[in-house]
Amino acid sequence: MPPETVAVPPATGAGKGKGRAVRTGAAADGGGGGERTQARARAARNHRIVVQGARVLLLVALIGLWEWMARSAVIDPFNFSMPSKIWDQMRQWALHGTPQGSLWEQIWYTLYEALLGWIIGVIGGVVLGIALGRIRFLAEVLGPYIKVLNALPRIVLAPIFLIWFGLGPASKIASAVVLVFFPVFFNAFQGAREVDRNLVSNARILGASNRQVTLQVVIPSATSWIFTSLHVSFGFALIGAIVGEYIGATKGLGLLVSASQGTFNAAGVYAAMVILAVVALLAEGLLSFLEKRLFRWKPVEAGAER
Repeated sequence: MPPETVAVPPATGAGKGKGRAVRTGAAADGGGGGERTQARARAARNHRIVVQGARVLLLVALIGLWEWMARSAVIDPFNFSMPSKIWDQMRQWALHGTPQGSLWEQIWYTLYEALLGWIIGVIGGVVLGIALGRIRFLAEVLGPYIKVLNALPRIVLAPIFLIWFGLGPASKIASAVVLVFFPVFFNAFQGAREVDRNLVSNARILGASNRQVTLQVVIPSATSWIFTSLHVSFGFALIGAIVGEYIGATKGLGLLVSASQGTFNAAGVYAAMVILAVVALLAEGLLSFLEKRLFRWKPVEAGAER
């Protein structure tokens, strides 16, 4: 038998018009959504431009006010110096070197000490923080000792490290390590304690061992806590290196500060501080870039645009 054929009635004019209206409305909604997205992106871009412009204007105003007050003798230019002299000092160091050698050599020496101390402090803080966060018995035994060590004024340890390790970079690295370790440790410890228990339970149900839970659940969950401490800890590493160099060293920016202070060269002290600020800002920018690359999956919270 031949297959039966079913006649489909032609669409009426009203049906066609209704279909076109639906399609037109959907297209209009899509176009409106795209326009709203573009408007939000434009508003965010304009906001960033305004914020950056306000920052630059504030900096220029402060520098101009400082220069004017020093030249008008409102403040003592010998003690407070002035931005133009600080710039001249930085240019002289860059072109002709410092009494201790090339300016770039001093910067690299301080960066080497701070970076090595930062790496050691971060690794030690993360490992011990995760370990104590996962092993309650270990936390109960070592917890009081860590609290006592954290309560000590760690800058005071710099002269002790100088006696132990001498004028070389080892004493500065040790100062950087003790300043970096504790913020990283406490953030890693808290991050390990704040892991979602449902994730841990699900991993257990799937047969994960303690090692697998730690490596595949706890550490990834604590990464955002750890990265928060990295922003602060690199500044602490620079402080540790600078303080160690200020007390006693053969090279470094801290030695430039000490030598400038010894000759009552206020411009030299401020110039070294400006160089340190630039180095810290560059390091902060690099860490922020890496954090955004690693945490692209995280939704941006409202008001978090900067």
